[in-house]
Amino acid sequence: MHSSNTDHVTLVEVGPRDGLQNEREIVSSPVKIELVKRLAAAGLRHIETTAFVSPKWVPQMADSTAVMSACASAPELAAVTLSALTPNLMGFETAMAAGAREVAVFASASETFSRRNINCSIEESLGRFDPVFEAAKERGVAVRAYVSCVIACPYEGPVDPRAVAQVSRRLYQKGAREISLGDTIGVGIPAKVKHMLEAVSAELPVSALAGHFHDTYGMGIANIQAALDFGLRTFDSAVCGLGGCPYAAGAAGNVATEDVVYLLQDLGLRRDINLRSLAETAAWIARKLGRSEVARVTKALTGHGSD
Repeated sequence: MHSSNTDHVTLVEVGPRDGLQNEREIVSSPVKIELVKRLAAAGLRHIETTAFVSPKWVPQMADSTAVMSACASAPELAAVTLSALTPNLMGFETAMAAGAREVAVFASASETFSRRNINCSIEESLGRFDPVFEAAKERGVAVRAYVSCVIACPYEGPVDPRAVAQVSRRLYQKGAREISLGDTIGVGIPAKVKHMLEAVSAELPVSALAGHFHDTYGMGIANIQAALDFGLRTFDSAVCGLGGCPYAAGAAGNVATEDVVYLLQDLGLRRDINLRSLAETAAWIARKLGRSEVARVTKALTGHGSD
């Protein structure tokens, strides 16, 4: 369980899954495994490792069993929560067999996004997760639930905070330990984030909420600060700002873990994470992916991307 202690912030590193899943070039299994190990060596203790989804839809995650098995059996990752996205019971069973220590499901607050992204309505998607929640409960495995488009949708525009609250409450009632609220297209600003959090926290405890911000307009860190001020103590981020929504024009990736850690350390939080080591890992994965762009903290600490 996450600590309710106000001075502890939990970071969920989503780079290996959410960050890599939309990369056009297939990243090799050894690079994915090495990325997880480097992130853990820098001090991250909760790493979303892969997704057990159809390779037809997400070719990048076709090696999920190999990646999860290698990570789960690595001695240096014994104390790390290795989680996986498991949209259905088959995915859940495969993830468990591979050694996953936590699982996640994914719903949307936008009807159109749900239909375009996972080919079913919000209502249908919630029903599909019931067998996952039941199986996880039987095995004592924690389930995280992502809610996407909590600020706006690439198809529908602004999303009503009450819709976000409703989907979040349903997932929480089904047994989700934590609801990760995702600004999928990265259009949020602190005032909108606060407005959305007010609606959601009227339905479920703030301690059960996590923030998941994309950095399309450079507001990721500002939104994390707003959510911190609101009382959230869990945040998702991706090393090197990897990721991005394939349906959103010009979408940047997730807020960069190294930028988040810089903020937290200046606030006296998460001193246990080695920021330089994290920045070096970001520069390393950027090179592996052929990216010239890295987060500002990485540029400042490693000189990567400078002339």
